[in-house]
Amino acid sequence: MRVAASERLPLLRIAGLSVVALFIHGYHLGVEDSEIYLPAAKKLLNPTLYPFAPQFFLSHERLSIFGSVVAETARLTRMPIDWAIFAWFMAGIFTMLVSCWMLARACFTSPRARWTATLVMTAVMAMPATNTALLLMDPYLTARTFSTPLTLIALSGLLERRYVRAGAATILTGLFHPQMVAYLLGLSVVLWAVDRTRARAKEPVAVMASAVGILPTGFHFAPATGAYREALYTRDYFFLYNWEWYHWLGMLAPLAILAWFWRGKERGTTPLFAKLSFAMLPFGLLSIVVAMVISFTPDLDTFVRLQPLRTFHLITIVFVVLIAGVFGEYVAKNRAWATGVLVMALAVGMFVVARATYPNSAQVELPSRTSSNGWVRTLLWIRNNTPADAVFAVDSRYLHDDDTDEHGFRAIAERSALADYYKDSGAASLFPQLAQEWKQMSAATYGLNHFNAADFSRLKGEYAPVSWTVIHGNAPLGLACPYQDSGYAVCRIP
Repeated sequence: MRVAASERLPLLRIAGLSVVALFIHGYHLGVEDSEIYLPAAKKLLNPTLYPFAPQFFLSHERLSIFGSVVAETARLTRMPIDWAIFAWFMAGIFTMLVSCWMLARACFTSPRARWTATLVMTAVMAMPATNTALLLMDPYLTARTFSTPLTLIALSGLLERRYVRAGAATILTGLFHPQMVAYLLGLSVVLWAVDRTRARAKEPVAVMASAVGILPTGFHFAPATGAYREALYTRDYFFLYNWEWYHWLGMLAPLAILAWFWRGKERGTTPLFAKLSFAMLPFGLLSIVVAMVISFTPDLDTFVRLQPLRTFHLITIVFVVLIAGVFGEYVAKNRAWATGVLVMALAVGMFVVARATYPNSAQVELPSRTSSNGWVRTLLWIRNNTPADAVFAVDSRYLHDDDTDEHGFRAIAERSALADYYKDSGAASLFPQLAQEWKQMSAATYGLNHFNAADFSRLKGEYAPVSWTVIHGNAPLGLACPYQDSGYAVCRIP
């Protein structure tokens, strides 16, 4: 059976939009959450790397095929792993736009509405999903680069009753990101309930609760204490009482507009448009109720890491696709220029945000032996000039230094390091058994940029494998520092 031209995937045009999205939002190796994901892939490719404290990134790796896929890609293609990471990042952008076009195709009859939705997503791909600490699509590679488009492919398959596609995409989502697939399963039950009767749309409760079974163990009914409490509360967005009014607005306003879409019978839409709009309401409201119960009940502290409000990552993506399609159908129908003006304004705004987020780095950081960022140049020197089994001590608060642009030490230097305060606390918040070790290591290196030789001797006494350090500032007396540049010094600890 021949497929109508309007129903075919416009792969070449989406490939072009993927390149446009790259330059709007940028690409950055080893920043933010990729500091957790990339070392796992690099260690799988080269087991001699990271001999010390790998548990802070391998705890995630054991739940995902992400590292294996990236490592095997580098092994089979014989390309440097940093290029394999970039290749998968570009594949993720492309698949994200394909999945958004598929979702728009399911919800709109008008090609104009579908293309407006796809263009708007290209422009705002890196926007935040309310206060969940998630972007719709990260400008760096993580497991979400795979799981997000796979979730949307599964969703469009469910809507169109193409269950083989939906099932395959759901399985792959779970293999890459077991936590994100829990939300997809919850939404699947909502859609099933909507098919039966809207009056019974509250039936997803049991499935949402079942997310506990596929996530890390260690749940119990008692307030968090000690080091684990500190790790957990570094993620203040876990708790709804920390949200500001504009965070609530960013969460509730999309639901209100989706409710209007459900009742409005918008022109140029398919019946699936109203169905999906309605399904988002119980899906979102239930997650808010669950989050409120957990947040305001100290005995449920260990359940906070389920992060029920991550449902708004998917809700926000759906909202952007639907509202952009409606804009294309209504506003741009007799104003061909309207979509272009909207997309250009959004793209410029997002580009400005991207530059402000990583001001000391190139917009697109392709794999290279050098960098415009002094911190990254230091890490690349470490990678190329220190032993693979070297263990480093770095100030535990380094990620929030202005000059670093959130570039992670392990992901770029490819060397072991004592736990940092900000990123490794994420691993400790999900895996409580790491909390005490995280607390001790991050405390031991707090203020390291101002250590003297005696402080380094003390640190060496606590952690014998530590043999190198990176100082942001002047090299301390008594240490041999073969690298000093851009305000950084790399020194041996005697």
